[in-house]
Amino acid sequence: QGHLVESGGGSVQAGGSRRLSCQGSGRTFRSSAMAWFRQAPGKERAFGATISWSGSSTYYAASVKGRFTISRDSAKNSVDLQMISLTPVATAVYYCAAASTSSATPYPGTYGCWGPGTPVTVSS
Repeated sequence: QGHLVESGGGSVQAGGSRRLSCQGSGRTFRSSAMAWFRQAPGKERAFGATISWSGSSTYYAASVKGRFTISRDSAKNSVDLQMISLTPVATAVYYCAAASTSSATPYPGTYGCWGPGTPVTVSS
């Protein structure tokens, strides 16, 4: 099954940046597409960004495109999310997930392995 653990969450002021990391363990996620989802207070979990197994293909939700960048290091079994120009709307718990497919996909049902999440709070 494997495990994912996110890190890097915390408080940041509006306009600032934050880099989240997700470390995999228990098995290699080299052949899996990976993604970041987020769940804002009182809202459902929403797709943020996804990256294919090779890292050659990425896809972003319209709400984060241009401000979030997903990357992966398969040798380290990890995936990162660089966030810039943050606004309070980005306040959420951020989840890393590994898909059962190798192609980048925004559909949460494709992801069978999830981390516990890391909270990000953006203050104005």
